Amino acid sequence: MSHMPEKNRWQACQYCGRHVHELQWAPYFRCPFCHRLQRLSVGQRLQITVDHDSWQSVALTAQTANFLNFPNYDDKLKKAAQQSGEAEAIQIGTATIHQIPVVLGIMDSHFMMGTLNETVGIAIRQAMQLSETQHKPLILFIASGGARMQEGIYALMQMNLILNDWAELLAEKNLVINVLTDPTMGGVSASFGFKADYVLAEDHAQIGFAGKRVIQQTTHAQLTPEFQTAEDLLAHGLVDQVVTRETIRKKLTTLLQLHGYEVK
Repeated sequence: MSHMPEKNRWQACQYCGRHVHELQWAPYFRCPFCHRLQRLSVGQRLQITVDHDSWQSVALTAQTANFLNFPNYDDKLKKAAQQSGEAEAIQIGTATIHQIPVVLGIMDSHFMMGTLNETVGIAIRQAMQLSETQHKPLILFIASGGARMQEGIYALMQMNLILNDWAELLAEKNLVINVLTDPTMGGVSASFGFKADYVLAEDHAQIGFAGKRVIQQTTHAQLTPEFQTAEDLLAHGLVDQVVTRETIRKKLTTLLQLHGYEVK
């Protein structure tokens, strides 16, 4: 019998470099040594958030195409789909959390860093409309590197289009909860990322507009190690609460209950 470790069962933590067995990662994917978080796929996020077998995916009304004929974009889309197992950087649908019906939009950083493009923008507005018509709370798990450069102005337009529809959502007085995860950057943070009744952030998540390196090179300022972390944003009043991944389901349930939704 071989004394060599089994293949594909161990993974090095990207923060501390320690080797972690797959059984030590699941289900919250927090390093047992440095306690930093791995980024989750949509499926992993659903597993720790919603009731078992309650997720009902809603098909996206748009499909991504390389309409600007941007070089190598088609290849990048194929590679992203293979790596993430998803058709785009977001999934939307309905589920229950402690039997409370909700509409969910979950962005996936494994698909081109969760970048905002036309399809993702349409999907978010689709989730907002679903929340309105079904009179259910909307919960967005946000992870994005910003607007997708391969779609140029069409990606940037999604910021305004989403915010334009937000007025209708607010008029319906639907509860909206945004959960900012690692990373939440660029045009997403500058538009709908902070546009919710409650803005929660996962611990240690990087949240900001321009990246730390760009800011340092531009301003020549000495930035603290905590700069652009969820904890730093909380200290400056930019998010309502920093939550651990282990308690997010409980936190969402509490907020839903505070707004009159009953746990069954």
